[in-house]
Amino acid sequence: MQLQQNVPLAPLTTIGIGGPARFFFRAQSVDELVEALEWARTNEQQVFILGGGSNLLIADAGFDGLVVHLDLRGIVVESEGAEIAMVKVAAGEPWDHFVKFAVRREWAGIECLSGIPGSTGATPIQNVGAYGQDVSETIARVEALDRTSGRVIWFTNEECRFGYRSSLFKNIERDRYVVLSVTFRLRRDGAATIRYPELQKYVDERGIAIDDLAGVRESVIAIRKRKGMVLDPRDPDTRSDGSFFMNPVLTAEQYAAFAELAPDAPHYPSGNDVKLSAAWLIEHAGFQKGFALGNVGLSTKHTLAIVNRGNGTAAEVLELVRLIQGRVREKFGVELHPEPNFIGVDLTGP
Repeated sequence: MQLQQNVPLAPLTTIGIGGPARFFFRAQSVDELVEALEWARTNEQQVFILGGGSNLLIADAGFDGLVVHLDLRGIVVESEGAEIAMVKVAAGEPWDHFVKFAVRREWAGIECLSGIPGSTGATPIQNVGAYGQDVSETIARVEALDRTSGRVIWFTNEECRFGYRSSLFKNIERDRYVVLSVTFRLRRDGAATIRYPELQKYVDERGIAIDDLAGVRESVIAIRKRKGMVLDPRDPDTRSDGSFFMNPVLTAEQYAAFAELAPDAPHYPSGNDVKLSAAWLIEHAGFQKGFALGNVGLSTKHTLAIVNRGNGTAAEVLELVRLIQGRVREKFGVELHPEPNFIGVDLTGP
């Protein structure tokens, strides 16, 4: 192993925040990953697996252990029948590169997830979703390394225990498994699945048919761009983790109490529960686009995104997160939960 030391992690994240890794290693094969994990065990070092660097907030002090940058690559078409294409994607493949790959072949199922930064291996962990689609709808199986046994295990869709922005890998067996690849079940020559009103309006106004996957993909990217949700070095609003807060989901009883306070708040069915708009809650708690706190703030395009204005710190992000959570809680009695993974960052601390 050729370990590096004191490697800055901020440049490897989309928000551009985070101190150095004490030890750093880039794994380009499963064997290299296993070797790195064994080295960490032998040398009693904690391990953090770094993917595409999105949806992540790393402490200003960095990570006092081994950071393994997972760089497994490859897209393999396992089968392509009359209606279905099965495609295995290595964890280190950039997610949007794969979406583009699928759309070009007119394979439907992930077109509304265009423009999302990060790696493919992160998508099942978070059950990444946007504009009415979740990756759990098309994931057939997930290949993962069990860090406790050293065995490679395959999980079916059901075994992944997907929920709203959650999965077995995030909530139940956190840090036990390293995702190695994801196999997707996509529809050949299928139509786009459009459930999001804003996207539906956009394609309708431009006469884009639902079977025009390329057109739908371009529409999603255009909408994301005007919200600062597509990585663009020329746009300071994109130095972020994307949507920082998850949309709260309330039980029917909880929603009834909330509706007395805010009868006009947008809400959507979520199974037997009710989903609220985190952006609406933030705005109506007194935070507008462009709100600033030190070197961080809210995007000038979208109140859900916390952005690094330059030289921002994790401490400043935490201060802003707590401020937003507190005001929303005070005004509406609703708890906002962050979506990014926190590394060395304690939201409940001082």
